[in-house]
Amino acid sequence: MDLSAAPRKGLSLFALIMIGLGSIFGSGWLFGAGQAAQVAGPAALVAWVIGAVFIGMIAMSYAEVGAAYPLPGAMARFGSLSHGPVLGFITGWAVWIATASLIPIEAIAGTQYMSSWSFGWARDLVSDGRLTGTGMGMALLLTVALWLACYRSVELLARANNLLTLVKFAIPVLAVGALIASGFHTGNFTAHGGFAPNGWSAVLTAVSASGVVFAFNGFQAVVNLGGAAKNPGRAIPLALVGALSLGLVIYLALQVAFLGAVPPERLAEAGGWSGVNFASPFADLAKLLMLHWVVTMLQFGAFISPNGANIGNVASAAYLAQNLAETGFFPKKIAEVHPRYGVARPAMWLNLGFSVLLLLTVGHSWEALASVVSAAMVVSYLMGPIAVGVFRRTKPDLPRPFRLPAAKVLCPITFAFAACALYWSKWPNTGKVALLTLVSVPIAALVLRRRGAGSLRRQFAPAWWMPAFLLWLALLSALGSTEFGGHGVIPGGVDIALVALSAVGFYFWAVRAGVRAHRDGLPGPDPVTGAADRPVPAPRRSETAGAVAA
Repeated sequence: MDLSAAPRKGLSLFALIMIGLGSIFGSGWLFGAGQAAQVAGPAALVAWVIGAVFIGMIAMSYAEVGAAYPLPGAMARFGSLSHGPVLGFITGWAVWIATASLIPIEAIAGTQYMSSWSFGWARDLVSDGRLTGTGMGMALLLTVALWLACYRSVELLARANNLLTLVKFAIPVLAVGALIASGFHTGNFTAHGGFAPNGWSAVLTAVSASGVVFAFNGFQAVVNLGGAAKNPGRAIPLALVGALSLGLVIYLALQVAFLGAVPPERLAEAGGWSGVNFASPFADLAKLLMLHWVVTMLQFGAFISPNGANIGNVASAAYLAQNLAETGFFPKKIAEVHPRYGVARPAMWLNLGFSVLLLLTVGHSWEALASVVSAAMVVSYLMGPIAVGVFRRTKPDLPRPFRLPAAKVLCPITFAFAACALYWSKWPNTGKVALLTLVSVPIAALVLRRRGAGSLRRQFAPAWWMPAFLLWLALLSALGSTEFGGHGVIPGGVDIALVALSAVGFYFWAVRAGVRAHRDGLPGPDPVTGAADRPVPAPRRSETAGAVAA
């Protein structure tokens, strides 16, 4: 993608932070605290910190490559830039699926909270925790409405998102203050099983499956839309740090307020945190505490927050589909940019169709989709640290406005952390996501054969580590401890150690494969400099895997 053709509208640093913060404060704050408390009890606070550290490590690796390659929809391109077209399509497919899936999920979240409205038609939107036919119609209406709002340009997106994000920022802050002022019960943090009533494995599960990773996933909008900033090299890392830091502070405050505001008698009736199951967590809790003005504010916020977050999701998903088309794996027409409004409208139509299909087939509740989509998001994170390792080796002279410190150590650790987060998503979610991602492999083979791209063996050589990694992790998940949904063949503790250690091995395999791909010329000309890569000397037999990642 030629940078001159990128749809730049001059997004400011403030606008980019607002886009990131707006995406972070989608439906995650509405459901995350309640879901995390149910899974991990008061130790859900630790889950938010772990999640923020994990996403922060991922985000900083993407800050280096994103600032060096400030391409709209860049997360769909890094695999191609580092390993060639096959891995580019596999990882781009994973990123696109994860991002496009957010569009119907946010619409479902808004619909579920609307069911707490006092109108008769609103109460009919949800039954037994699932959307009714009327609820599906409302979620579909919200999906189409937000899609239309983003149909014009990135500039319109920024103007609308700045206002919505400020409103979304104020509502949870006011809710926290009101819940704490209504009566804060410190005993809730140690009663009914202690601080971690379900064990520390439940805390790790909460990171992946209870909306924590889902909540912080909004950082992707900064990377994908950062190419439209005035100064991408400076704006992308600063916007990532700003959005994630503010997000963590508010999510911790929301979790503390939720844990302390639940009446002790309600907690006792439920038999502990596992039994506290609110359909609309903060709104239902405010009703229980007779905070009627808070209920009204939350109902308004529940409509604004998911739909505001969807502005960034719609735009990001369009850029991702556009990039897949530009690399030849989606029809070329999808990449066509409107000459006046600067957006790829065919890509937006594709995403709308996918959103509607997902909504009508499996989109019956926020909880049902969030755990699977969170696992898909983790798969989409894998390329960040690997791309840093490959580019440090193959592109030492590439201008890097931001340089990740201690990359030789942090990159393999970050990749191992991502592997663990995927494992914590629990079986069978890991298997479902692995299968969904691997659907791209035969598609890539068919496209390359039709294009006459030469030897498929040569084209696929740099990419085999990814299918092997996903199949290996799915196998470990199936055989792992019952605490993470497995069959208990591998005992607890050993399973996580095996995941982490094997992930480090896959990281070095992936980096070595990227170095070889550049030596064979598979990634092609650099999209920023326009020059072909310098030949990379073949590694000596005595060269260690750690040196390859330097």
